[in-house]
Amino acid sequence: QVQLVESGGGLVQPGGSLRLSCAASGIIFSMYAMGWYRQAPGKQRELVAVIGSGGTNYADSVKGRFTISRDNAKNTVYLQMNSLKPEDTAVYYCHARLIPRDYWGQGTQVTVSS
Repeated sequence: QVQLVESGGGLVQPGGSLRLSCAASGIIFSMYAMGWYRQAPGKQRELVAVIGSGGTNYADSVKGRFTISRDNAKNTVYLQMNSLKPEDTAVYYCHARLIPRDYWGQGTQVTVSS
């Protein structure tokens, strides 16, 4: 019944930008901390950014380049990605958390390549 649906991924050149969206349903969205994670081939899933009532947090590797935001009226969380690098290539996953519950989206592919 809970769904997190990511969109906005694709192929972009180094230095380019993408904006990811995650539309949530089946939860009281405003009560959940929302995050973006990513997983590159052969690597573990890692936290990219999170937004909750206490503010935002980012992985060091994306600070200054990525911005997480949310629109509670639209049940949507966004990840604005600027100055993209090849090492940003990964499947990006949306995550919702309200302890003890958490939910994952299916992921959207981001490829940064010339």
